[in-house]
Amino acid sequence: MNLDKILAISGKPGLYALKVQTRSGFVAESLIDGKKITVGLRSNVSLLSEISIYTVSEEKPLVEVMRNIAIKEDNGPAISHKEDNATLAAYFAEILPDYDQDRVYPSDIKKVLNWYNMLHAKGLVSKEVPVKEEAPAQEEVEAAKE
Repeated sequence: MNLDKILAISGKPGLYALKVQTRSGFVAESLIDGKKITVGLRSNVSLLSEISIYTVSEEKPLVEVMRNIAIKEDNGPAISHKEDNATLAAYFAEILPDYDQDRVYPSDIKKVLNWYNMLHAKGLVSKEVPVKEEAPAQEEVEAAKE
């Protein structure tokens, strides 16, 4: 699951895919209806890859939380974000047992589940760990120079 170019834009519903950067901002495409919008540099925009959830000991990246949901649901959809707060909290505790209940609000849980279900509907959810391309080892670089 790669969330590097998925955006949440404050004041706009849903999630957006970053398409192209311009001088005055960027162009993003809605994952809900596919419409493209221009977003100015002054807009409050969050990359999903940069968002973390508070736990008792540290912060967990949203990618790991989404992967935990995908594993629990076997790549299926999660429960609706419209469930009551007690149900949502119990479900989230199954996904992330050590989440900080004082700093993670029901609205945060609703957002995460809503985002997960949007990404699932677009086929962007997977329970596999993404493989990062590693830089070549120093020995390989020196061998290539010879």
